[in-house]
Amino acid sequence: MASRKVAGVVHRALWLVFVVQAVASVLVEPPYPYAVGWLPAIAALVLGVTLSRTARRRFEAAPPREPVVVAAPVTGRWSALNSPADRTPSHGTHQLAQTYAIDIVREDVDRPRPGFARLWPVARRSEDFPAFGAPLLAVADGTVVRAEDGQRDHLGRGSLPGLAYLILIESSFRALGGARRITGNHLVLDLGDGTYAMYAHLRRGSLAVRPGDRVVAGRELARCGNSGNSTEPHVHFQLMDGPDPETALGLPFTWRGVGLPGNGETFEVPAPAHAGPAGGHPAAA
Repeated sequence: MASRKVAGVVHRALWLVFVVQAVASVLVEPPYPYAVGWLPAIAALVLGVTLSRTARRRFEAAPPREPVVVAAPVTGRWSALNSPADRTPSHGTHQLAQTYAIDIVREDVDRPRPGFARLWPVARRSEDFPAFGAPLLAVADGTVVRAEDGQRDHLGRGSLPGLAYLILIESSFRALGGARRITGNHLVLDLGDGTYAMYAHLRRGSLAVRPGDRVVAGRELARCGNSGNSTEPHVHFQLMDGPDPETALGLPFTWRGVGLPGNGETFEVPAPAHAGPAGGHPAAA
């Protein structure tokens, strides 16, 4: 695990060196041949391919596991995107334990999600989306092992120019910052038996728990946001075999009473009957 963590840091450092020297070369003449400046990028590409292949081999070598049955992390009416019911890895990569990850967006007949625009508006406020601020619930009894909610919620990238900016520019710089800049505000629960649940793209300042808190199924943990590498407010949920997505493997799951919704499938989750106290803390204002 330590070697994978170090390799990830080296990979990001190589890209950072390439970007810095490329910017610097615009202002001053570098003291080395032009071709030398591309060496960090070439090394980063090779290391990136190696990391991707290693993640795939680890997945293929792992013994098959039955889906873990947990409660849904939300209530109300939602629809699925990037679902492992349609393909694995669901997000196109095994890295960051995303093999079986799922994205879900809230559907509200009284306040529909803004549609995708070709050119205008380029971006929308997060508050325009019904998922923004929706409560996120503990999917099982567990212990909070990671919790962060200090990163900002950015605008929704619901247009061709906005999406191009996210893919070509913002995502690249977020990758340089590592997993936490990609997941944005996030929370990891230890569910026991080597199973960990991660919630990503949380709303800034919405955490209702802290690391070390014990929680019960149905307990509100945080609110849905639009932080990190996100096109619009949504819930990114995944199970892992460790607390760190940079070293863990993704685990299959199914939601009790819902199953595993496929891409575009709308589903409804009733509110839990009760959620007892969990020793948590009130959300920040």
